[in-house]
Order: sequence, then C-alpha cells, then structure tokens
Amino acid sequence: MLKNPKTIPIVLSIIIVILAGTLVALLIFMKNQPLQTRGVPNLIEIAAMEPDSSVWGINFPNQYTTFLRTETNNARTPYGGSDPVQKLDVDPRLRTLFAGMAFSKDYKEDRGHRWSLTDVRETGRVNEKTPGTCYSCKSANTPMLWAEMGAAEFARTPFMELGKQIDQSIGCANCHEAGTMRLIVTNPALEAALQAQGKDWRTFTRQEMRTVVCANCHVEYYFAGEGKLLVFPWSKGTSIEKIEEFYNEIDFSDWTHAESGASMIKMQHPEYELYSAGSTHFNAGVSCADCHMPYTRDGAVKFSTHNVHSPLLNPAASCGTCHTNVDYVVGRVTAIQNQVWVTMSASEDALVEAIAAIKTAAETAGADPQLIEEARALHRAAQLRWDFIAAENSMGFHNPEEALRILAAATDLARQAQLKAVQAVSAPQSASR
Repeated sequence: MLKNPKTIPIVLSIIIVILAGTLVALLIFMKNQPLQTRGVPNLIEIAAMEPDSSVWGINFPNQYTTFLRTETNNARTPYGGSDPVQKLDVDPRLRTLFAGMAFSKDYKEDRGHRWSLTDVRETGRVNEKTPGTCYSCKSANTPMLWAEMGAAEFARTPFMELGKQIDQSIGCANCHEAGTMRLIVTNPALEAALQAQGKDWRTFTRQEMRTVVCANCHVEYYFAGEGKLLVFPWSKGTSIEKIEEFYNEIDFSDWTHAESGASMIKMQHPEYELYSAGSTHFNAGVSCADCHMPYTRDGAVKFSTHNVHSPLLNPAASCGTCHTNVDYVVGRVTAIQNQVWVTMSASEDALVEAIAAIKTAAETAGADPQLIEEARALHRAAQLRWDFIAAENSMGFHNPEEALRILAAATDLARQAQLKAVQAVSAPQSASR
C-alpha cells in the first residue's frame, strides 16, 4: 500500500499514460500489418474485365468447375428448362401471335450460360441487318468492348462485324469486378436505368446485388433509334403499366402484326421486373442467386454454385435452405405454375381470336376504320401483357399474384379488341362517331 495518499493520483496518471501509449502503439502496429486474405490466396492477378473465365478459374476453381456444368445441364422442366426445344412446335399459336416478325420463324428455349454465344449466332432471327446490340447479354467480352468502344458504337456496329471481336460466352466478367470479386453492374443500360430511378447500385448490399447483377441481362429492353442503343424502359417504373406508358409515349413498336395490322411490342424475359414487383420472396430478401445458385460445399469450403439452372432440378439445395418440407414446396410450385399456364393459355386463345376478328374486319368492305384502329390498340395492349408473362422464365412463379393479375388484364383487353372488331363490321360507321 502506498503510505502517502498524495502519490496515488500521480501513480494512476502514470499508469493511464502507459496504457494509452501501449494502446496507440498496438493500433499503429495493427494498421501497418498486411491485409489478411480469407481462404486460399490468389494464385494469379486477374486483369480488369478479363473475358476468359478459365483465367478466373485458376483462383476460383470451385466456382469455375460448377460454371462449366452449364454446358451439359440441359434439362426440361414442366414449363421450360434449358433444353433447346422449339417453342413454336410446342405451342403453334405462337406463330399467329408473332406473325410478321422473326419470333414466328424461330423461338427456341435458351440453354445454359455456356451456350449463350452459340445460341445467339445460330438462331434464325439473326441476319445481315442485325445490330451488334444483340451481343449485349451473350458474352463476357462485352464489358471490355463497352469500355473501349462506348455503348453507342458497340450497338451500331453490325452483328457480323462485332462478332469478330467476341469469342467468349457469358462468364465471370459479366457479374464480377476482377481483383475484389465484388458483384457489379456491367451493362451500361442497367446503369442508366437505375440512375433514371435515382438509384446507385454501389450503395446496395451484397445480398441485393445477388439479384441486381442478374438484371444486367434478365430484363425487358428495346433498341433505341437508328443506332439501336440498348435501353431499359424503366424511367417511369418497372411495372407492366409503366413500361407500356413509356413505350406509348415514345410511339415505339417492334413490328406491325402481319394479320391484325397492329403496332406491336415484343417483350424480352422480364424476370427482374416481375420478381421485384413485391413478390413474396423478394420482400423476404431472397435473391436470385439463393435459388438458382445455392450455396454448396466442397469439403470445408462453402461457395455459391455457378451451375445456374432451375431450382426444380435440385429443390433440396435450392428450397431446403429455408423450407423444411421440400416435397410440399415442389407441390406448391407445380400448382402455381399449372394455374398460371391455364390462365396464360386462355389469354392466348383470346388473342388469337381477336387477331382473326381484326383481320376479318380489315378485309371487310365498309367496316368502320376507327373501330378497327381501336381494336388494334387493344390488341397491342393485350399482347404485351400476355408476352410479359410468357417471355418471363418462371411460368409466373417469380410472382404468382402479379402474373395472374397481368394475364387477367391481357384476356380482358383481348376480348375487348375482338368485340371492337366485330362492331366495326356490324355497326354503321356513323355509330362510332
């Protein structure tokens, strides 16, 4: 014990100074230590936007070897899958619905990511007039080409000419930043679409990015202007009504229907838009990768499989993480998809009958031209809604309630179009004015 109480504050002060100095020294020491690398250290440095996924595979063999399985994972699911089935043969009504445009000639199921380059080059929809824009979501070369050429030059370069610079299918560079491996937006069209909504993907969480990176490709889009620049029609919103409003405002169309004469829009795989429209799984924070690229293990190593495919092909891994009764979940998925398919088929029937009615009216002497134009406008509105669900690759499961709502509207509008066409033939022209 200290005999002089007056020395106690002095001793305590000295102890505090010593502890503070030790803490400062420890912090300086820790700051100067090299960053620790989790897992196995990288074997090589990967160049920015490296298009060859096999190079990335040297550092990430588990991800790369599972990614290679997308070349052999072709399988048919009840309403889709990755087997290159000709949809026009499965559902001949599609030839009527797409009469006058390329999808009436060739409309195959897409295969896995490793087939992306082959499939786009072999489709019957490509010809000498096809713009380079069609390579946007088909190759790991595109991020580097966008950086070097700019999005506008990339788009207006003819498909055949641009193809000389492209030799890689979809790969690592489409979703990851070399060096950090963080998930990033690589498509300039997605960057612009998010900015138009006041969003900055750099502020998103990693879990959010496990969905957003899929929106680099799995979205609705169109080619703008003579330069065919890739644009996502999201500036007003991502619902089907807001997308329709956007297209109507700029008076856009993909083709004129060969039978109805309507100005039409072809929807393109809007998985992101449907899923993010308040679906149960989206609201729960579930990402696309959680289901389509579930976590797996190789010994003690946990990683997200890159063998991207339908969760129905491996429900134990995809669904079993959250759901204890996988058989029940698969049964629910089946019931939902069956219901959506029946509803979608009813919409198709209504559209086919509307097209026939409009064609008959247009060929009938004395038919009311104003009512025919109103019928054509309704045909356009109905079919873009049907196609929003038909082109989306989940048979409605990504958002069942929204899918059924949209299809119900499609059927209603198609029947209105049919009725207008019948009225155009049966009613005196003066009656519509």
